[in-house]
Amino acid sequence: MSLPYFLTDDPAAGTLTGAEAKHAHVKRIQPGEHIMLIDGQGSTALTRVTSVGAGRVDGVVEKLQFVPQPTPRVTVVQAVPKGERAELAVDLAVQAGADAIVPWISHRTIARWPANKQAKQVEKWRAQALSSAKQARRAWVPEVRDPVTTNQLSELLQERHALVLHEDATDSIRDVDFGEDVWLIVGPEGGIGDDELEILGARPVKLGPEVLRTASAAFAGLCAIGALTSRW
Repeated sequence: MSLPYFLTDDPAAGTLTGAEAKHAHVKRIQPGEHIMLIDGQGSTALTRVTSVGAGRVDGVVEKLQFVPQPTPRVTVVQAVPKGERAELAVDLAVQAGADAIVPWISHRTIARWPANKQAKQVEKWRAQALSSAKQARRAWVPEVRDPVTTNQLSELLQERHALVLHEDATDSIRDVDFGEDVWLIVGPEGGIGDDELEILGARPVKLGPEVLRTASAAFAGLCAIGALTSRW
C-alpha cells in the first residue's frame, strides 16, 4: 500500500505544520505510521511519525531521496472549461504527469474569467493540482501559471516545441519527435478555429479517431507521450 503524501518546505526536518498537519490529523495518522513528506520540487522524506496534533506532526526521517523530473518535460496549455470540468481537467492532467499547467482564455472559451476573479480561479486550480499530486503520489507538484490570452500564448510559444490536439490534424502524435520540452495545447469545448491555429503556430496532431472532451484531452495526450517516450 502506498504511503500518504504531505507537502512541506523542508522534508528533511520531518515536521508538518499548518494546513498539512491538520490534514494528517483529519486522516487520523497515528504515531508509528509512515508518511512521505515532499517539497513539491522532487525532494522526498520517508518519515516515521512520532507525534500528531491538530497543528503539528513530528517524525523521524528514515530515508531522503530526490526524484528527477521525467523527460521530456510537458507543459499543458488548457483552454478554460466551464464549471466543474475545469477542476476535473486539472485533476486528470496532474494524474497523467503534467509538469506545468497554463490556463488559456481562447477565442471560443465560454468561461471568460473576469479580471477581478482570475486570482481566485487560479488558486482553485493550484489547490486542485496540489491535491491531485498528493493523491497520485507525485514528488513534483505542477506549477499552475497565470492565465493567458491567445496573443499572450503565441508569445510564450516562440521557439518552443508546441503541439495542439486537433481533430482535423493529419499528423499522428506517434510521429512526433518530442525532444526535451513539449507544450501540449488543449482547446475549448467549441474547438480551435483556423485563425487561432495560425496565431499560435503550433503543430496540429491527433490522438486517434475519437473526439475527446476538453477536460480529458490532456490526460489522453500525456498518456500517449508517456508511452511514446522515456517518461514511462
